[in-house]
Amino acid sequence: MVTSLRGTTRAALALTLGLAACSKEVTAPSAPGQASPTVSSDAAALNGVMLQGFYWNVPISNAQGTWWQVLNSKASELATAGFTAVWLPPAYKGWNPTQSPSSMDQGYGVYDRYDLGEFNQKGSVNTRYGSLSQLQTCIASLHGQGLQVYEDMVMNHLNGADTPETITMTDGSTASVYTKFTYPGRGATYSNYNWQWYNFNGQQKADGSWYQWHAWDFQPYGVNNSAYDNLMGSEIRYSDVNQANETISWGNWLTTKLSLDGYRIDAAKHIQTDFLNRWFDGVKGSKFAVSEAWFGSVSELSDYVTRTGGRTSLFDFPLHDLFRAMSNGNGTWDMRGLQNAGFTNADGTHAVSFVDNHDTDNSTGANSPVVNLKMLAYAYILLREKGYPCVFYRDYYEYNLGTQIKTLMGIRKTSALGAGAEYTAANTADYYAYSRAGDGTTTTGHKGLLLVLNDGNADITTKQLTSPFKNATLTDKTGNYAGTITTNSSGVGTFPVKARSWSVWVVN
Repeated sequence: MVTSLRGTTRAALALTLGLAACSKEVTAPSAPGQASPTVSSDAAALNGVMLQGFYWNVPISNAQGTWWQVLNSKASELATAGFTAVWLPPAYKGWNPTQSPSSMDQGYGVYDRYDLGEFNQKGSVNTRYGSLSQLQTCIASLHGQGLQVYEDMVMNHLNGADTPETITMTDGSTASVYTKFTYPGRGATYSNYNWQWYNFNGQQKADGSWYQWHAWDFQPYGVNNSAYDNLMGSEIRYSDVNQANETISWGNWLTTKLSLDGYRIDAAKHIQTDFLNRWFDGVKGSKFAVSEAWFGSVSELSDYVTRTGGRTSLFDFPLHDLFRAMSNGNGTWDMRGLQNAGFTNADGTHAVSFVDNHDTDNSTGANSPVVNLKMLAYAYILLREKGYPCVFYRDYYEYNLGTQIKTLMGIRKTSALGAGAEYTAANTADYYAYSRAGDGTTTTGHKGLLLVLNDGNADITTKQLTSPFKNATLTDKTGNYAGTITTNSSGVGTFPVKARSWSVWVVN
């Protein structure tokens, strides 16, 4: 869900109805007929990497068929590349008045959470991404390759009610509002819970203002009151235990139906935290979850970890903002800003680092993409000691960065282990260095690495650093810098990097 702090107003959110809002633990349960995945519950220990398996306007029709069939066709390729989990888009029937048929909504304007492309509702049987059987086949293929599967959980709101109701508002006025969900295409299959006006607190109007007939579940908090209840659509009333129990029941149903291994929580800071904690306890258990709590500061993310009792990881939006600043500077930004940066540095246990996602790379949404020097950002998140990195599908495939990202993922697997170290005394406005000490000697175990980034327009060839590698010969495993370098008995060596480039020096 688009919940950016960059001046986004609630009125503007009304005009982007259905825009996207913008997951490493327990070993995944096997899909029927599939061998148990080999991915460990501890993705950090295995240097796991998550793929966001979609972008905003993925094509409805592809050479392989639907989007579920696209992902199904790539299961083996993704596992070979080193991915350990795939985050799927919302798999249930959506509604958007600007799209025809309206079920082609990206899933964030959710209409029926129990319709996974199985019932003729809102103009089609399929969701934007395909049918239920295609989804299940896709998940079975991913599981068969040892990949975990995380589903995007949209729990803040519903859209596209079937029948209007006359409601008395908090100001005493009355209005006819579409708030009754009867699901005529599905009926009582899977659930007989039919939503009505009293299950919601209010509904957003087309002009961005709100009908309101119950108090919001919580009062705004955070910098500039950036966390607030009423975001979009028909806002679910989680202060009423009935909606809370139904959503927990749905979460368990979906987990079983799709053999899920984890979750991405949409628009988390707009949902009552007490309810989310109940949901995590009642559905997630020891599985993985990452929440989209779109806060612009590390302190706000840390506060949210406290509010949720550490039940969920969080996307590192402050780190994305730094990458965006680097991109916009396009060579003029001070690279020392990457030292000990973001929520990833502050709380690596709960941090999911990323460069871009479906919201930031969306011209009609948040639209804050990292355009320049993007591979420097990927080298940064993929080789650090802390955080669980997430690669964006569009970067990997559509923007043709896959080969370079795959190389970094290979280095991550073989060499990105051991303690991390910043080089604060040696870094400059253009030159940033970071090392991993490895988990063994230079002849056994994982040997570690030294990463160098350069956003400037000139090669840097004379920079000396004290590395963890003594009397060693090292090669840039990215291939960006030819030849070898050597270090002395103290680990001192010259670590070069080309202009606007990155190098990863590893002991031969």
